[in-house]
Amino acid sequence: MSLFAAIAWVLILARAIAELWLSRLNQRHVRAHANEMPPGFREMVDNATYRRSVDYTLAKSRFGDVVTVFDTALLIGILFSGVLPWAFGKFTAGFGTSVWAMAAFLFATGVALSIVSLPFAWYAQFKLEDRFGFNTTTVKTWVLDRLKGFLLAVLLGFPLLALVLKLIEWTGPNWWIWGAAVVIAFQLLLLLIAPAVIMPLFNKFTPLPQGSTLRERLLALAQRTDFPTRSIEVMDGSKRSRHSNAFFTGFGRFRKIVLFDTLIAQLTEPELESVVAHEIGHYKKRHVVKLLGVSIFGVFTGFAAVAWLARQQWFYRAFGFEYHSGFAAANVVPAMLLFALLAGMISFWFSPLVHIWSRRFEYEADAFSRATMGDAEPLVQALRKLTEKNLSNLTPHPLFSGFYYSHPTLLEREHALHHS
Repeated sequence: MSLFAAIAWVLILARAIAELWLSRLNQRHVRAHANEMPPGFREMVDNATYRRSVDYTLAKSRFGDVVTVFDTALLIGILFSGVLPWAFGKFTAGFGTSVWAMAAFLFATGVALSIVSLPFAWYAQFKLEDRFGFNTTTVKTWVLDRLKGFLLAVLLGFPLLALVLKLIEWTGPNWWIWGAAVVIAFQLLLLLIAPAVIMPLFNKFTPLPQGSTLRERLLALAQRTDFPTRSIEVMDGSKRSRHSNAFFTGFGRFRKIVLFDTLIAQLTEPELESVVAHEIGHYKKRHVVKLLGVSIFGVFTGFAAVAWLARQQWFYRAFGFEYHSGFAAANVVPAMLLFALLAGMISFWFSPLVHIWSRRFEYEADAFSRATMGDAEPLVQALRKLTEKNLSNLTPHPLFSGFYYSHPTLLEREHALHHS
């Protein structure tokens, strides 16, 4: 075994052990508070709901442990059994090394990994979520969602993949710059057209009725915050789940505010207004632009890493691939595939830093909502109701929260709303 293969083993096992340890740490912390609701929560939720939230948290955590063990074993098997170079060799022997053949190999590998994960997705939806009363998805809808996702991947993702691979041959040593630029342009195009073209394939969007008090309230909010919006629409989130959410999507004249129908059923109009004000706060504080900048940086960094790894013989040999120099798709595809499989082993350790940044955005959006509403109470009440209805974990361990929570906890947000 090469030195880098040994390092890869260590990275994979280190992440798995850390995930399982954090999960067990959080489970113990939740159980320690299971029989007595901590001070500060008693006026928010009743004992029965609190106990259900504990059970829901523990059930999800235990299921997550199983997924972690399976994914780790699968990754080790894929990387170190020799199946990848064997499959790559068989594929190139049968279909050649053209750009389209190489795109097909990467695409087929992704599809195979997705198929392996289907039983876990099924269990999560139809067993775990159903047990706690959240699932409203039918088998037909679940299957159609995945078929639609596959067709979109074929129609959009596969040609993009082929274009990126072709750029290797067209642009030589600078292929990674052009490849990253093309992927970023594609992502921006998706952000523009998704609200009108892609999202309606999965959900029904209905404009809030003309003259409704909620519509007038939200339009007035958009006007006084100088938030340009094309429309305010209700999404049939209840078609799949009883969980709730609100968001805005699109750019320019395509921008629209979207409310889950479940959210409208759960909150009062002032509370809904405060939630939308929070989402507008993300826009006004330029959080979307900043996150887009981080995404662009991540794409360029990823492409640069693949381009560098594609020139390293030791990297290929560590996983059983033959190394060939030159700017051809077939010479870079193994590096692309291996990077995709291994990148998460590094990025996991940076998640607390990312979440610190994300939480700051949430605090800023909360503060914007409070200032816009002139009062913190509507948002406080909305957050309490959403926490209760979604059976959110009220007592996460701080370390677990740091690794996995992009939002502050309910108590942290309430404290900031009342004291900052």
